[in-house]
Amino acid sequence: MAFSGKYEFESDDNYDAFVQKIGLPSDKAEMGRNCKIVTEVVQNGNDFTWTQHFPGGRTTTNTFTVGKEADMETMGGKKFKATVKMEDGKLVADFPNYRHTSEICGGKLVEISTSSGVVYKRTSKKIA
Repeated sequence: MAFSGKYEFESDDNYDAFVQKIGLPSDKAEMGRNCKIVTEVVQNGNDFTWTQHFPGGRTTTNTFTVGKEADMETMGGKKFKATVKMEDGKLVADFPNYRHTSEICGGKLVEISTSSGVVYKRTSKKIA
C-alpha cells in the first residue's frame, strides 16, 4: 500500500466523544475540532515520516519503521514509544490510551482511533 502524499482534512466522525474519552485537554480539543489538518506522508519501503501540519503553524512529526520501536508523539503532545505494524494494508499503532489505524481507501487517507469502544474516524483527501 502506497501512503506517500499530502492529504487535507475532509471530514470526521465522533470527535468530541473520542477526545473526551482519551482525556485531551479542552484547549487542545477545541484547537483540533474541524481544523484543516494537512497530513504529509513520506514512505520509503517500511520507513515512514508522518507529519501533521495544524493551522497556526504547529507541526507534529513521527518517524518510524514498520516493525521497529520508535519514539512517537500524540496529537495532545504526549511522547511515548510504539511499534507500528502493517496489518492487511493498514498501519496500526497502539498509542498510550487508544489504538490507531491508517489506510488508503479510494485514494483517501482514512484514520481510525479506538479507545474503550469509542471510535473516531478522520478522512483526508489527497491534495498532492
